[in-house]
Amino acid sequence: MTEERRQLISNGNPMEKIVGFSRAVRVGSFIAVGGTAPVDAQGQTVGVGDVFAQTTRCFEIIKEALEQAGSGVQDIVRTRVLLTDIDLWKDAIEARKAYCQDARPVDTIMQVGRFVNPEWLVEIEVDAVVPAPS
Repeated sequence: MTEERRQLISNGNPMEKIVGFSRAVRVGSFIAVGGTAPVDAQGQTVGVGDVFAQTTRCFEIIKEALEQAGSGVQDIVRTRVLLTDIDLWKDAIEARKAYCQDARPVDTIMQVGRFVNPEWLVEIEVDAVVPAPS
């Protein structure tokens, strides 16, 4: 049995080293992308008060992480949409569709009490599996 190589994906967030996390981790064909917040390259919240814009930003970050891991949104098999207000789920899912319509992953939508930044209305997690070459 061969040992799978562990690939850590970073997006340069300074908190990665401080806290000890990665944006994504790939082991073999499996990729996990951690809770992704709606922030720009400077760490500022994108789309304050707009869950559609925030969800879109989260998926743009996720897409970039997947591409760094040699994958893409077509390989997403699970999404987790965490919202501070469950009544906003339709707008979040409408934004999710642009990235997941073709892959049709399983999905969990849930409400949480809050995030570390009160401007964030949503965080997204995804899992992806890169298909074996045919």
